Amino acid sequence: MRSVRLSFLPARARFDHDAAFWVLLQQVVVRGLVAVKFLAIGRILGPEAIGAVSIALLAVAIAESLSDTGLAQAVVQGHDAPTHGELGAVWTTLAARGVLIGVLLAALAPFMSSQFHLTGSIGLLFLAAVLPILRGIASPAYFIVTRQRGFQKLAGVETSTAFVDCAVGLACALAGAGAYSVLIGLLAGELLKTTLTWTTMSPRPPVRLAFSGIGHYVNFSRWIWAGSVVNLLLNQFDKVIVAKLLGPLQLGAYQMSSKLAQMLLADAAIAMSQYLFPTFSEHHRRDVESARRLFRRYLVLAAIGLAVLVIVLRLVAEPLFMFVLGPAWLSAVPLFRIFVINMAIGAVIAVLVSWLRAVGLPKVATHASIIQAVVLCVTVPVATHLWGVTGIAWAMTVGLGSAAGWMLFRIVREA
Repeated sequence: MRSVRLSFLPARARFDHDAAFWVLLQQVVVRGLVAVKFLAIGRILGPEAIGAVSIALLAVAIAESLSDTGLAQAVVQGHDAPTHGELGAVWTTLAARGVLIGVLLAALAPFMSSQFHLTGSIGLLFLAAVLPILRGIASPAYFIVTRQRGFQKLAGVETSTAFVDCAVGLACALAGAGAYSVLIGLLAGELLKTTLTWTTMSPRPPVRLAFSGIGHYVNFSRWIWAGSVVNLLLNQFDKVIVAKLLGPLQLGAYQMSSKLAQMLLADAAIAMSQYLFPTFSEHHRRDVESARRLFRRYLVLAAIGLAVLVIVLRLVAEPLFMFVLGPAWLSAVPLFRIFVINMAIGAVIAVLVSWLRAVGLPKVATHASIIQAVVLCVTVPVATHLWGVTGIAWAMTVGLGSAAGWMLFRIVREA
């Protein structure tokens, strides 16, 4: 009987609350539901509606990036867990940020509607303005659970959120809500997530206005903020250009090709970074050399797997679009073939950034983003002139490659 019991110990260990299994399960379920939602709604509504929603969400992404506090990452990375009072200050800061972003987006909605050809769809911008408010008032106990590597609980919250988002969004699309169905689903999911952070996670922060006591997070978080601002330029300016010059229809094709490539490649690494960042941080606090070996192992596995996926996806791009989205989306196939390379590099960067933040070097990732921005400033005008929207996609890929190269160089040098 002893030998029988022992044989099951490794299997049980893999399902502990901090096991990578929960991150992978979350990845499969959440990204699968997101894919079902966007692809199904994309097939129902077509490129123009998806482009209109993308403009609304683009406004939210820009505002959130410009005001990123970096507090979430600072709480996870810090040597000591925040006190009850510090957690309250974190919540106050994030809640105030969310409300300010929401009010600003609502105030600017008429201007953005005229600039990005959203005639008759200004309601999308007003609806999107609620998203940062819901995210801001969520409990920062979520960050404590992340710090403690409670991946089982995090997976439960994230999968529940994604299910509600998908179910409500699809129901609204089938009921004829049009482009609003995407945002209604997102709002339903964020409302559930915020509720769950307060009802299922601890410690709960005090709900009172308190901004002091978290100054020691600033040195770390300022680099996160700087990185977010630079990444805003890197990740969103191409969409702004397409939306401004060509309108929602062309943006829809551009965004869907990018989104599909992201779902198939980058999302897995981005989700895995939720496991890698706190795991690298913990290993680095205990044994630096062990942490380095763990990092090298994950990096090699990611690079090999991504290379294989890129080759396969470029070969099957056209039948994939025909089967999943229909003939209306075939014009996006050439862009998709570029974006799979783009997103594969982005997936590698997600692993690199997790390591850099875990060892207390977020500034290296920010420097890499600045290098990427410089490369884009040089390549985008020429590439756009020669190849149009395809040139923008290739320029983004070259910029990502430059950033990844710089981070690898610095990591090797620091070792």
